[in-house]
Amino acid sequence: MSGDPQAAGADPAAMTFEQLVAALEALTTRMASGDIGIEEAAELYEQAQHLYALAAGRLARVQERIDRLAAGSGEG
Repeated sequence: MSGDPQAAGADPAAMTFEQLVAALEALTTRMASGDIGIEEAAELYEQAQHLYALAAGRLARVQERIDRLAAGSGEG
């Protein structure tokens, strides 16, 4: 998949949240295709877990920022 940042050799840690989600979608589509062997499926699953952890961490940090901003807007 030429539009897949993972396939292009992009560092997942440097990807934006949106790029991480797109890479996850590409991996799940590939796994669901049924055209891969068990070893490749295991590799893709590991990659998906890593991408998910990065995306979830980014989302949690953004939520913390929003919570801090919301708490600060109620003061003074």
